[in-house]
Amino acid sequence: MVTAIVLAAGRSSRMGGRANKQFLKLLGKPLLYYSLAALESCAAVEAVVLVRRPDCAGQAEELVRGFGFRKVVAMTDGGLERQNSVCNGLEQCDPATEIAVVHDGARPLVTPTLIDMTIQSASVHGTGIAATKVTDTIKEADENRFVVRTVDRTKLWAVQTPQTVRFPLLREAYAKVLADGIVVTDEAAAVERLGHKVRLVETPFLNLKITTPNDLATVEALIKQRA
Repeated sequence: MVTAIVLAAGRSSRMGGRANKQFLKLLGKPLLYYSLAALESCAAVEAVVLVRRPDCAGQAEELVRGFGFRKVVAMTDGGLERQNSVCNGLEQCDPATEIAVVHDGARPLVTPTLIDMTIQSASVHGTGIAATKVTDTIKEADENRFVVRTVDRTKLWAVQTPQTVRFPLLREAYAKVLADGIVVTDEAAAVERLGHKVRLVETPFLNLKITTPNDLATVEALIKQRA
């Protein structure tokens, strides 16, 4: 069984004081709609757990009901850190879950094809992490912004979501993170700490995350291009 965990419990601190960005309108639909719709359309995904802020529980339920997202089988509160939100989501997964797909609700450009690619990778290798090759020249700088060195970009990747991992492996990885009392930024980092190899899945398109108000206009234009 494949279960997706959608993270929609962020504080939206960089959105200029706006309400929870997950419910901001993007071409007439809430931002969160697009991630849920992609998962609903992905045949490999059988269930979805939505992690949202406690104060947005009503909005989340209204969205799921209004758009008829039948795969959303559970909702739960977010935690203090991203890893706590993921762990809350893992607790709501069906015990029959073999693979967990973790996706940021603020990445509306995700497609069923990309989701499926990460699932296929996790089925074979244990992990499937969406990522894009770094194409810009990367500089390392000191505290005064003077360049220390130019970093070899040929082996660098920008990691995104979905991040898909075999369920037992992900639970073990996050259990260790919590036991060690550290903070990690994504599932890949948690799994790496176990010494397990992490496999990247190249994203064949822009998979932007909505972080600032300017990102909304950019993503709207990209969605229109797909239509």
